[in-house]
Amino acid sequence: QVQLVESGGGLVQPGRSLRLSCAASGGIFHFYAMGWFRQAPGKQRELVATITTGGTTNYVDSVKGRFTISRDNAKNTVYLQMNSLKPEDTAVYYCNIGPFNRPYSYWGQGTQVTVSS
Repeated sequence: QVQLVESGGGLVQPGRSLRLSCAASGGIFHFYAMGWFRQAPGKQRELVATITTGGTTNYVDSVKGRFTISRDNAKNTVYLQMNSLKPEDTAVYYCNIGPFNRPYSYWGQGTQVTVSS
């Protein structure tokens, strides 16, 4: 069973940046597509960015041009660089493995991102 540990969240002002990390263990990391999800208070969890085993990326429209997902297979880690943060980016951010169109039985603890002046 893959274990996931997210980190890097915090409180930032609008327009600033954060870099999230997700460390994976217990599986063969480079076999999996990886994704970043977020869940804002009172809202459903949404998939915001994905990266395939080959490095192809995809983003939800609301973060395109601002967020960048990347992976380091040697470190079993996936990253989310978040620039030009907006208050509407406030959420708990989670990572998970693909495929993404399925119910998940496991989530890590997530990392809180709060964008506020």
